[in-house]
Amino acid sequence: MRTRHVFACALAGAAILTCTSGFTQGEFSLAKLKNYKKEFKSISIGACSTSSTKTYEDYRMITSVGSAQYQYIHNHCTVDEKTGFLIDEEGFMGVAMGYAFGEIGSRYYIELDTGITIPVVKVDAKASEHAPNGCSAASDASVIEFVIDTDRATAYFGGANGLASSGNFNNYKYLKGSISDIERVTDERIETGIFYFFSLDQDQMKSTEEYDHVRMVEGGFRK
Repeated sequence: MRTRHVFACALAGAAILTCTSGFTQGEFSLAKLKNYKKEFKSISIGACSTSSTKTYEDYRMITSVGSAQYQYIHNHCTVDEKTGFLIDEEGFMGVAMGYAFGEIGSRYYIELDTGITIPVVKVDAKASEHAPNGCSAASDASVIEFVIDTDRATAYFGGANGLASSGNFNNYKYLKGSISDIERVTDERIETGIFYFFSLDQDQMKSTEEYDHVRMVEGGFRK
């Protein structure tokens, strides 16, 4: 009796299909950062600063309709109603960054020394006079400045002096940590997964086409 080797990935409660799952706007949860799985290939560019400071600005202060910032935010981002964070279509969190981080829409994985990965997209530019080295702010050493709805964030996180998380999201457990590395995110998705190899007798197979090249690919956040 001939035996044919086939590969597949089984996941409880899911069909055996080729798919990916990102951290989408409907799935956003800061608690999921502790188990974040990268969905895109990335290249380490090193940490230009190890700062732990993570400040914020209100997206409604960006009012120039013709600017790349305004257009990206209003065409690609959604405000999370619970936390006030801006999330783009692929689940990257909107931040302001210095000129060293390229154009509006550039994406990065911020690696923290606590083991947390923060997926961010540059939706605003730190002014050169505020971040003269193109990396961190001269006033507070922050590399990323979250772009948020301050009303929702303040209501959710609380904090002293009317500031969300007391003005520094490093105070929040799932965003806490110093930067250990920064990775530039590419447009290429990671097409790897966990595969279970097994053998099927030919008599057990209804159709060889039914089993060939069947897999499930994991990546990003899941509910």
